[in-house]
Amino acid sequence: MNRASRENALTGAEKRQLAVASASLGPWRPAAVVGALGGGVSLALHLVHGHFGLGILTGAVSIAALLFFCVGGSGAVLGYSARGSASRDRRFRRWARSHPWQVAAVPAVLMFFTDLVLRQVLTSQGFFGSVWTGLWHGAVVAAVVGCVGVVGAARR
Repeated sequence: MNRASRENALTGAEKRQLAVASASLGPWRPAAVVGALGGGVSLALHLVHGHFGLGILTGAVSIAALLFFCVGGSGAVLGYSARGSASRDRRFRRWARSHPWQVAAVPAVLMFFTDLVLRQVLTSQGFFGSVWTGLWHGAVVAAVVGCVGVVGAARR
């Protein structure tokens, strides 16, 4: 059985599991550093301008999460790995490189839920406003990660 027919034989659930497994292999520690730096800079800029409140904190944490998911997801679709990764990890990375949009959906959904919960807990924003903000933040993550994957695949 060749690769194309094996791929067509995968169920939707198996493809989702592959996407989650592939996304989990991203460079999440460096992504956390980038997210923390971005969120810290955002918070510092607001504080310098004299703005205080939970809305400012929410915005800074949201920016940190957005950067975290963009960097980690982009690394996952590009296939960055530590030396000596297992053959199964290499297969997940190869699958991620050939299916960037499916892998991009994982950090996008995580961004949506993170932003939704964050805004519902820390702000007085209404539910539908929180959903809308979470949706477009998730869309930004999906677009960045998916485009990085497509461009990275085209360059290889």
